Amino acid sequence: MLNVPPQAFPAPSSQQRVAAGGRAKVPLKPGRSLMDWIRLTKSGKDLTGLKGRLIEVTEDELAKHNKKEDCWICIRGFVYNVTPYMEYHPGGEDELMKAAGTDGTDLFDQVHRWVNYESMLKECLVGRMAVKPIAAPKEISSTRSEEKKQLNGMLPEKKVLGASAKDLTPSYDWFQTDSLITIVIYTKQKDMNAELVIVDCQDKRLRGEIIVDDHSYLVEVDLDHAVQEDMAVNIAEKVGKVEIILKKKDNIHWKMLGQPLESHSTFIKRMDRGLFYRKCKLVSKTEVTHDTKLLCLMLPKSTHLCVPTGQHVYLKQIIAGTEVVKPYTPVLPFLPLDFKEPSRHDGAHIYLMIKIYSSGLFTQALDHLQIGDYISVSNPEGNFKKSQVQTSEDLFLLAAGTGFTPMVKLLNFALTEVTCLRTVKLIFFNKTEDDMLWRNQLEQLALKDESQQRTGWVNRGRFLHLF
Repeated sequence: MLNVPPQAFPAPSSQQRVAAGGRAKVPLKPGRSLMDWIRLTKSGKDLTGLKGRLIEVTEDELAKHNKKEDCWICIRGFVYNVTPYMEYHPGGEDELMKAAGTDGTDLFDQVHRWVNYESMLKECLVGRMAVKPIAAPKEISSTRSEEKKQLNGMLPEKKVLGASAKDLTPSYDWFQTDSLITIVIYTKQKDMNAELVIVDCQDKRLRGEIIVDDHSYLVEVDLDHAVQEDMAVNIAEKVGKVEIILKKKDNIHWKMLGQPLESHSTFIKRMDRGLFYRKCKLVSKTEVTHDTKLLCLMLPKSTHLCVPTGQHVYLKQIIAGTEVVKPYTPVLPFLPLDFKEPSRHDGAHIYLMIKIYSSGLFTQALDHLQIGDYISVSNPEGNFKKSQVQTSEDLFLLAAGTGFTPMVKLLNFALTEVTCLRTVKLIFFNKTEDDMLWRNQLEQLALKDESQQRTGWVNRGRFLHLF
């Protein structure tokens, strides 16, 4: 049997777990959609009850507002009156009430830290939490000046982990030729691969992130000079060395790599890192079913990004002046029928299979994108690891509707790289036959296996597909 911890795949905040226990969506009353909420926030109505005033909120004052008809919640030091938002919350009123009258930051991060609450609740802002004065640490000025120093042309490293973890913390160096800048990151990890390295270089700003289990190491600087769009990333997998090679725009000697940004050379938990987005161009849109389309997004030339099996990305759009974010699991451009070799990522595109809902604010906006338009795509997120199925002999997959999307890469991985695998069975539920995604490809795949038990439209109109 497939032995995957329930919290691991899909990820807790991904669409595929909406109805799988834990947080569930609840039916909203008519007139309580996201678009209705956006309209309300722009109506000019006083949603805080303070007539436009911002106040300082004490812990005692916050605790008083702990009822459905009077609910304040603190997120990262800011207090919001979420009473008017209660009926619009997709997770239901009870979920919001868990943080009523308290600091809900941790709960918010556990459920959907990717949501831009500042944009969604900006008209509900009551004010800041009152904080007690904290004595300034000694020698703070000398510490800050030390951070600004450049050591032999290198940028200083920030120490986030304790001294005991120092040996595990990656480090970096850089060197140059007449035409190239090479940043070398020593990850101190064996079996480093392309999926664990994310690099973006935009407008002289270099961001290189190395994933190490549930932590990440970040190199983030404003480069001293301009570079060309073309970028190369070389990975020495066995020794864990990563090279980021940039082409100089002008063949001049750099005195330093650049100025460090706030998170430069930090090694912290990925959950504490925050999401990073880059603009991707829509290059094709293909019909899969009557209401589902396959979108192909092209990454910028100066981005290195491979979405691992079982992980998702977030798409971000500004709709009616409000930032809206949704998670989607990338798929392959098609379902391979031979599975003789692993499908290699071309490094330039991300494919997303998206169901367009007639009343869906976000998917309607996606459907109206024209070829050549841009949309913001985040770094990958998720806890699933290939090692969780690498020793499986029998693999059973359950999917419903677009919950099929995480299965695409998982199927490809299992059938090409899991050597001990004996059988794979996919049970795919849909409302009607016309709703089946990649039906022809799945049926061709099933026919290749003479031992497959059954394929057809069964079980009260739901499709049971075994191979």
